[in-house]
Amino acid sequence: MSHFTDSIPTQEGDIESFIPTLGKVCKTHYWVYGSLKSGVRPLVALHGGPGFSHNYLLPLVNLTKLYRIPVILYDQLGIGHSTALPETKGDVEFWTIQLFIDELVHLLKTLKVEGDFDLFGHSWGGMLASAFATTQPKGLKKLIICSGIANMRDFMEVTRYLKTILPLDVQGAIDKYDSEGFVESSEYKAAADEFYQRFVCRMNPWPAELVESFAASERDDTVYTTMFGRNEFTVIGPLKDFNIVDDLHKVKATTLLTNGEFDEIRDNVMRPFFLHIPRVKWVQFPGCSHVPFLEDPDQYLDVIGRFLSEGY
Repeated sequence: MSHFTDSIPTQEGDIESFIPTLGKVCKTHYWVYGSLKSGVRPLVALHGGPGFSHNYLLPLVNLTKLYRIPVILYDQLGIGHSTALPETKGDVEFWTIQLFIDELVHLLKTLKVEGDFDLFGHSWGGMLASAFATTQPKGLKKLIICSGIANMRDFMEVTRYLKTILPLDVQGAIDKYDSEGFVESSEYKAAADEFYQRFVCRMNPWPAELVESFAASERDDTVYTTMFGRNEFTVIGPLKDFNIVDDLHKVKATTLLTNGEFDEIRDNVMRPFFLHIPRVKWVQFPGCSHVPFLEDPDQYLDVIGRFLSEGY
């Protein structure tokens, strides 16, 4: 158990759903921190990846301690404590954004919060949250997009740029092993770690929760490699065509955008959210990269706690 959850009432369980294309029942494992009967609107948090487990989002549970906000975390289908589906690796017809929207809707209804909830999405979770928000769910009141992507082409341009500011030997290793497909080599992993240390999490060592989320993806990379690709530099899955910009005006929820000063999600990647969502505020966290809720948790929780409790 993480120290973030100490002394917080916790409920966990599995939500089952029959998936016709698989012909079987799958489960989504969830955790509820705090009480859904407290009268305080709950926050549902969507982890990144796709295909990273919920663990690294556990700092959000401190919102329950500080603001009495119930927090709902879950492992999305295919990762962590939810049903693993390694037999679907490479099946781009199965692994779609709609699959995860359906899973989210089922979760909301099962926990009986679909009429009144807030939503947090980080990275891929921000993409999923924004896509869901454009459907104008009636119960969604406030939306937080943390380091999300509105148009994947913007992100691909940024990662190409960020690679050029790495040391030349690191750039060479990334290019060499990525082009040859040897992304499991120790040389490639060392080079990729340099990128992650600068633009994903600047803490050293990394928090155990983040290490576990990465490890979960390495144990089963079905979702990540199918939807996204081999790594941050080579987006070859169906998400390479993700572009929600033209639909962002449909978002009715009051929205908060966040990213870090050194984030791999640079400002130009976030900007379409700011330009096209009608009611929106944007806060950037100095000294942080892709996970400001881990790198500067006090400041981050203060900003989003006030947003959820009082609004802007």
